[in-house]
Amino acid sequence: MALPKISEIRDLSDQELQERIAAARRQLFDLRFQQATRRLEKNHQFKHTRHQLAQLLTVERERLLTTSKSPVAEE
Repeated sequence: MALPKISEIRDLSDQELQERIAAARRQLFDLRFQQATRRLEKNHQFKHTRHQLAQLLTVERERLLTTSKSPVAEE
């Protein structure tokens, strides 16, 4: 499974972005639970999920900063 490209994530709508963030956090919780109960078979899923979550949060933060920037009033 290849790591996702950030360009694909930037094409998502705000609603889809929020849904993917929630799904990634839920998946990390499930992976930790599987690891604790010794049912986890693919340890690399941690890396992929954390990487994807980081990309999603980065795009969310970029959008937040671009919308909150107000033009600087020149005197």
